Amino acid sequence: MDRIKRKAAGIFLFVAAFLGFSFSAPLHAENEKPFVIPELTQWSGADGQTVLSHRIAVKGGKGAVKSVAEALAADYQTLTGKPMTCVSKAGGGDIVLQLKADKALGEEGYRLEVSDRIVLTAATQRGLFWGTRTILQLVEQYGDSMPRGTAVDVPQYAMRGFMIDVGRKFFPMGYLENLVKIMAYYKMNTLQVHLNDNGFRQFFGNDWDKTPAAFRLECETYPGLTAKDGSYSKQEFVDLQLLGDRYGVEIIPEIDVPAHSLAFTHYRPSLGSKEYGMDHLDLGNPETIPFVERLLKEYLEGKNPVFRGKRVHVGTDEYSNAKKEVVEQFRYFTDRMIRYVESFGKQAMVWGALTHANGETPVKAENVIMNCWYNGYADPAEMKKQGYQLVSIPDGYVYIVPAAGYYYDYLNCEFLYDKWTPAVIGNQTFDEGDPAILGGMFAVWNDHAGNGISVKDVHHRVFPAMQTLATKCWTAGKTTMPYATFDARRKALSEAPGVNELGRLAAPLEMAEVKAGCQGPAEEVGYDYSVSFTVEAQAEEKGTVLFESEHAVFYLSDPREGKLGFARDGYLNTFNYRLPVGQKVTLTVEGDNRSTRLLVDGKLREELKPRTLYVITEGQKADFVYGNPYDARPEVYTEGQKMYYQPTLVFPLRRAGQFKSGVTDLKVQYR
Repeated sequence: MDRIKRKAAGIFLFVAAFLGFSFSAPLHAENEKPFVIPELTQWSGADGQTVLSHRIAVKGGKGAVKSVAEALAADYQTLTGKPMTCVSKAGGGDIVLQLKADKALGEEGYRLEVSDRIVLTAATQRGLFWGTRTILQLVEQYGDSMPRGTAVDVPQYAMRGFMIDVGRKFFPMGYLENLVKIMAYYKMNTLQVHLNDNGFRQFFGNDWDKTPAAFRLECETYPGLTAKDGSYSKQEFVDLQLLGDRYGVEIIPEIDVPAHSLAFTHYRPSLGSKEYGMDHLDLGNPETIPFVERLLKEYLEGKNPVFRGKRVHVGTDEYSNAKKEVVEQFRYFTDRMIRYVESFGKQAMVWGALTHANGETPVKAENVIMNCWYNGYADPAEMKKQGYQLVSIPDGYVYIVPAAGYYYDYLNCEFLYDKWTPAVIGNQTFDEGDPAILGGMFAVWNDHAGNGISVKDVHHRVFPAMQTLATKCWTAGKTTMPYATFDARRKALSEAPGVNELGRLAAPLEMAEVKAGCQGPAEEVGYDYSVSFTVEAQAEEKGTVLFESEHAVFYLSDPREGKLGFARDGYLNTFNYRLPVGQKVTLTVEGDNRSTRLLVDGKLREELKPRTLYVITEGQKADFVYGNPYDARPEVYTEGQKMYYQPTLVFPLRRAGQFKSGVTDLKVQYR
């Protein structure tokens, strides 16, 4: 039959040419490589589309395959509102899932063939799961008509990850759970959770006792150590790891010692270094190592330990190297922590520090993973020579420090997409596929405790970086799409099925009347929004809420001064405006990732925008003029002693508060 079709097509072309017609494209065009994140590593296009039947057929390795099928069906229904059913025999339009030995696919690769049906094959459950993420992304873009062709998709790097600093800023467990789902949707397989850290002393009167520090995990060994302003129970952390197992994302817990350790010295001051600062554990104190080992033991011992995964990170970065004796103590401590973690059957991870702390005391390298973040602290080529497995996480490329004025506020995604792969660590470039380079990660460090940054603000920075780094860690230097095209098309994809941390709206929202206590039109609306409403103002008690969500509250009368304002993440921000009792006004709130504005009857009343908070010490004050009779002492500002406060708001819409005023004509839209 195919021969007859080809012959007929040839006759048609001959006749057309004889009559003077010409064609600039073939009669049957093969489908171009479909857009997914990360980009497919191989694609062979075919002609036409296949319409999904809404059935999934399971073949081979039935227990593992069935769980992948169930996850696919649930996520498909979340995305489309349509159910999928599992069947035993495959037919046209069905999705067929099967495990099949194939060395070419490795641990995480998969083969996707779209013909009269959609056949997804992998050697492992995780590879099969990654293939379902591709199917779901195609559904987001093409609906139920899948472009025909064959993809063979295999990652270039085994570790593709993200590190989040929850020590300096608490992230609710619900966010971490959503983060796992987002990472899985983009085939990122490693989440490193930095469980302890502290602020910078200069922002808190140069007083270690006043400097915030936190250890975020429930602790029975040292009652009172766990942070009071936000923490995770052991069961919550176990559940996060189990969720990660289901989604193919390994959770790597990190307890950072012996620097970044103010939370521990707040708890036991005798462990703090008098010479290098209380954020350093005193390595000469015989109680230091037993303290840390007892802490680790609580989470590592037993048949079902709190730290369930195969890897545990023990920190070991940025300790002083001022004295040889201290360097040798640091090296001994690092080696001791590596071996202690290994004694519980775990693989140890450390931050790169052994060029900075070069010395004679041996530190175990075999089967140890090192985050290479700054080549001055750990020279990657030398660390490779010593035998460490390396994770590329160069600070000059992939460190986000929100609103700090150094490193990146938002990563330079265009540069990373065009120029970076995990083979690039600082100023050193290794061969792609070098077995010493396990993969790449990026990081969020919340250095400036107190700068007003919200969880939503952090996520706004993380998500575009996640999509970009997912591509570069999976595809490496084999991307074929220009960045401008990638950047435009990535925005059409969701964060993950059922996840909307960005607060995206599909369409504008309206409510003719907002009644006290009523359900709102959405959970929230993210940047860049405009929320307007008309108020017939009555006297409201302080603390009267207009709208609230799980993450934020917008007040008609704030709890302190009775002004219009909002609170989120423990920060209260107010406009210098009170409702005019007995009058009718139209209020508009506009918000983006930098500021929040209030308009009254269409005119800008006030803009809350980033403002600089300076740190002033007594030694920095000076008389403006010698002998000034007014005793004027202008503040003298020094570089590095300021932070940038962020008064942002993702507007809450879940539920209306108990207000007395009449609220009508609510309109929610993007600007």
